[in-house]
Amino acid sequence: MLELLQNLFADGLFIPHGHCYLWKPGLLWLHIVSDILIAIAYYSIPITIVYFVSKRKDFPFKWLLLLFGSFIISCGTTHLAEIWTLWHPTYWLSGSIKALTAFISIYTAIVLVPIIPQALALPSPAQLELANSQLKAEIVERKIAEQGLANTQTQLIQSAKMSSLGQLVAGIAHEINNPVNFIYGNINVANEYSENLFNLISLYHQYYPHPVPEIQAFSEEIDLVFIKEDLPKLLSSIKMGAARIRKVVLSLKNFSRLDEAEIKEVDIHEGIDSTIHILQNRLKSKAGHAKIQVIKEYGNLPKIECYPGELNQVFMNILDNAIDAIDEFSTINHQNTENYQGKITIFTETLDSNQVKISFIDNGNGMTEEVKQKMFDPFFTTKPIGANTGLGMSVTYQIINKHGGKLKCISAPLQGTELQIQIPMRLKFGNA
Repeated sequence: MLELLQNLFADGLFIPHGHCYLWKPGLLWLHIVSDILIAIAYYSIPITIVYFVSKRKDFPFKWLLLLFGSFIISCGTTHLAEIWTLWHPTYWLSGSIKALTAFISIYTAIVLVPIIPQALALPSPAQLELANSQLKAEIVERKIAEQGLANTQTQLIQSAKMSSLGQLVAGIAHEINNPVNFIYGNINVANEYSENLFNLISLYHQYYPHPVPEIQAFSEEIDLVFIKEDLPKLLSSIKMGAARIRKVVLSLKNFSRLDEAEIKEVDIHEGIDSTIHILQNRLKSKAGHAKIQVIKEYGNLPKIECYPGELNQVFMNILDNAIDAIDEFSTINHQNTENYQGKITIFTETLDSNQVKISFIDNGNGMTEEVKQKMFDPFFTTKPIGANTGLGMSVTYQIINKHGGKLKCISAPLQGTELQIQIPMRLKFGNA
């Protein structure tokens, strides 16, 4: 040891100071500054660890990090103790700090051994990225499956609803059809019988111009002259009413089309006209709502290949919504629309050799952009709770899609709505 100090003294690193040796001033300050910087570096590491632990509450080895931070702090403190002992030779203090540092370091090393297998079992960033990608793919698949399930559920609900409605309509049409045909078919016979009776009465008057007082009194009592004039008119009115009922029954049968669940060639205009007849009562004027005028501007369309019952369902949903929009507009803006006339205009045209276009335009209250974005979503409705199922336009969209067509909505608030349908004249096998 003495030899080592002599060599250091010979090299000029120490200078004599009484009975001991000291660092040269320049080297002394270099030693002090180095220890301070090392201590600062050591102390900054636990601060980072504490910040990390506070942010990552799910980290499994927090206590180990805190133990490691304690070890780092004790290491930094030993360097400060080195600076202290340069002026105050309290070596027991620096020795104690080093002993504490040694204890913490050994304890950390001991508890670290069983943690190594657990740490090695933690997934790598690449494994985490792969698991995350797989999870995202599963979420997308689940959403697709849920959407498909929701669409299937919607179709089942609406199909069951329309099937029940179709059976009800067909049953009513069948029950009404027979008595109406009986009335309509016997009107002409009743009219012929009445004419024969009146001719017979005329003959009696011709050959017996002065009937007995009792007959004369009864003729005046029943107003025979008026009956002769009014009965033909009455029979004519009955015939006209029966004809109108027959037309409504035919519309009901065309609308239900229970015998046409398969693909058939049909005239679209017949389906639209039948639907309008079904909704005739809603088009009439009533309290708070003016009569709705339906303007038909039909083009020269050929028969198209489709599912007739489903296409009639589309027409019903669209026209029903158009009537609701006009009624709502006339109710909300009644004071400003005294001369308001509700109108639904229906255009049909051929676009090319394979496409037809059907447009329904109303002058109702229109829709906001937000409503337009959601209008084809299942169960979405702007009507009060219980007033609507929110399935009509969703099913309409699915039916048009099933036919290989497109459904487009053009609307703005207070500017009415236009729904454009484009469908092929011939269905492809894949669409069916």
